[in-house]
Amino acid sequence: MAEVVVVVEASAAAGVKKVTLEMLTLARTLGTPSAVVFGDLEVASRLGEFGAEKIYVAAGEDVEGYLVAPKATVVASLVERVQPAAVLLASTQEGKEIAGRLAVKLDNGLLTDAVAVESDGTATQGIFAGAATVKSKVTRGLPIITIRPNSTTPVSAPATPAVEQLTVSVSDADKLARVVERVAEKKGSRPELTEASIVVSGGRGVASADNFKLVEELADLLGGAVGASRAAVDSGFYPHQFQVGQTGKTVSPQLYVALGISGAIQHRAGMQTSKTIVAVNKDPEAPIFELADYGVVGDLFKVVPQAADEIRKRK
Repeated sequence: MAEVVVVVEASAAAGVKKVTLEMLTLARTLGTPSAVVFGDLEVASRLGEFGAEKIYVAAGEDVEGYLVAPKATVVASLVERVQPAAVLLASTQEGKEIAGRLAVKLDNGLLTDAVAVESDGTATQGIFAGAATVKSKVTRGLPIITIRPNSTTPVSAPATPAVEQLTVSVSDADKLARVVERVAEKKGSRPELTEASIVVSGGRGVASADNFKLVEELADLLGGAVGASRAAVDSGFYPHQFQVGQTGKTVSPQLYVALGISGAIQHRAGMQTSKTIVAVNKDPEAPIFELADYGVVGDLFKVVPQAADEIRKRK
């Protein structure tokens, strides 16, 4: 079977991200998974556990010292050499930028934000801010597809991968944006927002930054991540990196709890593929209730503490 190239999402601090394992699982429906790793990361055993039979490593200053342009060039060169059946990347900020540059370099079609992929390369996507679901297929070149995190459950398929060091050759045009400093973000005990199986988000109804402690408390009791609506972020209640929505992060957890969020289309686009949605809002006409599996019409400052007490009793 032809190779399916998976562009790995990983970091020295966090290791291999869950979305990479999801992509390796999906890749097995298309062909034989192989993985591209940027930097000298110790990830071979983790990737092999989920079916990667070959690992291509691109390291060195030409890749790690610049933004995404050199990475796109490396992947394009690899694709031209091995002629894979498909290329899968994560629907993250970096993954989608690499995918776009790769499609231009190869004069190739591109599908983004897929939640499923069939054996013939057909992808299932949410379009129009998630208002509709379609099945799409690249009509020019090979399938280049970005996968939305939490779209599938990673399934192990142990393999012993061969590791190949790539010779990195990039042009001056790829070196126009240099990385001058890296700052490691402090990581707390909560899971990363896009990979969490439980997300508790607060909106304008939370009313203040101090009140977001209520959202954080519920998230911690459930072992989940904290999110925020655009209205909450714009009001200064919570940092932008936790925004869920069309202009923020897209999440698809097993459980999504929306506290004081009206449910505008901008927010729904980032969370409506969640498996179970619970909403608390004092407005019975709030659009979020059209989407929610379970809705509580009430004051979140009364409802959430009661819910938190019940959770503590069951721990």
